[in-house]
Amino acid sequence: MDQLRAIRYFSKVVETGSFSKAAKVFGVPPSSLSRRVSDLEKSLGATLLKRSTRIVKLTEVGQVYYNDMQHILNQLEQSKETVRSYQTTPIGRLRISSMVGFGEKILLPLLDEFSVLYPQIVLDVSLSDELSTLGRDDVDIAIRGGYAPNERVLAIRLMDNEFIPVASLSYLEKYGVPDHVMTLKEHRGLYFKAPSGRTPWLCYVDEQWHDVSGSVVAISNNGPWLAQRACAGDGILMSTRWALASYLESGALQELTFEHELAVTQHADMAIYLLYQKQRYLVPKVKAAVDFLVERIKVGGEV
Repeated sequence: MDQLRAIRYFSKVVETGSFSKAAKVFGVPPSSLSRRVSDLEKSLGATLLKRSTRIVKLTEVGQVYYNDMQHILNQLEQSKETVRSYQTTPIGRLRISSMVGFGEKILLPLLDEFSVLYPQIVLDVSLSDELSTLGRDDVDIAIRGGYAPNERVLAIRLMDNEFIPVASLSYLEKYGVPDHVMTLKEHRGLYFKAPSGRTPWLCYVDEQWHDVSGSVVAISNNGPWLAQRACAGDGILMSTRWALASYLESGALQELTFEHELAVTQHADMAIYLLYQKQRYLVPKVKAAVDFLVERIKVGGEV
């Protein structure tokens, strides 16, 4: 027996006072509806309705059962409405994972704006430079740096992730301005620590790659601390242009330029990607976040 359907039939009989009227509401034969209500009574071991040729009335226990069932049916209807709303309105917990530096400098300020636009979305943000996958970490959206991932997810290129060499004027005055990439080996280096290890200074000269890293002064996965050390004149730093933008604008750090460009990997086309599983884009909260971040970072170009 479909107990829920039988309960709905029973409730409608009570509301209309008639098996035939209730049957019309559901578009079923009165005999079928009556049989289901009878089956419900048998399963409960109680008579819920007093039947006569002209009227249908609740028994005492039927009244108690009807009142209880109204609470349940109302709760089911509210739950159904909640699900419908979830599928049409950006609402619920949104899990976002991002690289630490990008998260602190660019993502979190944007998410403050996003929260104003979508107050019904609860943001659950994790910042980590550890490599991870969307499925394993139960993440709706991930932001990763590097080159296009091989995961079975959609990857939107948000912005370049170009690394550039910088130093302070005090450092350059003390140790001199390197005029060729090969002379960088004679300089002091501040190195970013990626999940795969220290990022080297690489260049492509005479059709081959060379490691031109200088002597190690400090290694850290904390970009702001490395930038402060660079500002203090402790060494040359290779970091992303977006992370160094404020230091370059203020003049605290100077970009070093060479005939041969420097890199931290032999892989070309370094970028920052927004990742999400294709089917998740159908969920309003995910769609709202993806569209917002793409517009503010990729389309807008400035944050």
